[in-house]
Amino acid sequence: MTLGIKNLKSVLIISFSVIHSDPRVMRQVRLLEHVHHVTVAGYGRAPDANIEFVALDKPPAGMLQKGIWASKLLLGAFESYYWSLPQVQHAQHLLAQRSFDLIVANDISALPLALELAGNCPVLMDAHEYSPKEFDDKLLWKLLFGRYHHDLCRRYLPKAAAMTTVCQGIADEYEREYGVPCKVIHNAPLDQKLSPSAVDADCIRLIHHGSAIRSRHLGVMIEMMKHLDARFTLDFMLVETDAAYMAELRAAAQADSRIRFVEPVAMQDICQRLNEFDVGVYLLPPVNFNHEHALPNKFFEFIQARLAVAIGPSPEMATLLRQYQCGVVAESFDPQALAAVVQQLDATTVARFKEASDVAAGDLNYERGGQLLLSEVERLV
Repeated sequence: MTLGIKNLKSVLIISFSVIHSDPRVMRQVRLLEHVHHVTVAGYGRAPDANIEFVALDKPPAGMLQKGIWASKLLLGAFESYYWSLPQVQHAQHLLAQRSFDLIVANDISALPLALELAGNCPVLMDAHEYSPKEFDDKLLWKLLFGRYHHDLCRRYLPKAAAMTTVCQGIADEYEREYGVPCKVIHNAPLDQKLSPSAVDADCIRLIHHGSAIRSRHLGVMIEMMKHLDARFTLDFMLVETDAAYMAELRAAAQADSRIRFVEPVAMQDICQRLNEFDVGVYLLPPVNFNHEHALPNKFFEFIQARLAVAIGPSPEMATLLRQYQCGVVAESFDPQALAAVVQQLDATTVARFKEASDVAAGDLNYERGGQLLLSEVERLV
């Protein structure tokens, strides 16, 4: 996937996330590791990649420190808050004497630091979410962090040399609010080169995978199963990020033997595991801006696994699903509404949708998105 870049450049990727388990950042790493000298700064262990890894530290904060930070946020001392964060200070300490030809900042939390480290080199900003409204359904978050993220975006986004994000709705909002043009690179994996699996007319297997995060309201899919006949089963393949919430989901599902919880697999094995199923399911109530405009990894993983797809009327996902005719869209986010369209599925219809996903997989992959990122990198360096 190289573009014939003749001279290797020095590229720094910064993300305040656990790098080896962050799909979007790891796609950047895989794309650039063999065409440039890549340094990656973030949390966790070093990923298995041809890079230099700089491990950042985020020590737990005590109550006094949290109180000081909350006071700064309430008083609008946003710059003071940002530069007092230990992970930012640690990154400054480790990287301040280094020079790079390009810095990729993942999310607004990394952008001020990237610009500080950049000197005269360009900074490419990649937004994984619409940060100013990430959890705008929560009053305390809006009061503290919503204003803070808006201030960072207002101050720093215009200073980035280029900007990318995950979907058109979020790109449009960044440009409308901050006047920054933003290109779209979907959260799609590489083309997995799989084939649709066979469908059993007497057992249509639904699957949902991801993290057990309370704000995603995964229980609505358990509720959906109450309105489906005995042909349908539902498997959850969840990373237990919230043990209490996972226990609640298991308790809610225990009365229905058709619902199972299966062990998650490594990120690179997700599509291969999903390929055993028939329909990828995701019902995400639009409780905040980012949920409303969600176009997540799992949507593209469903397609790369060559599954039929069943979703609520989330506009970004629904637009692509209707374009490729690879599944069904409920009329509302009510679990009964999703059950109504899933109930109409039979083996023939599911097989047809799987074939449509096979076609869509040729377009909705990181071979294409990666070319856009490589083009931006080549232009900037």
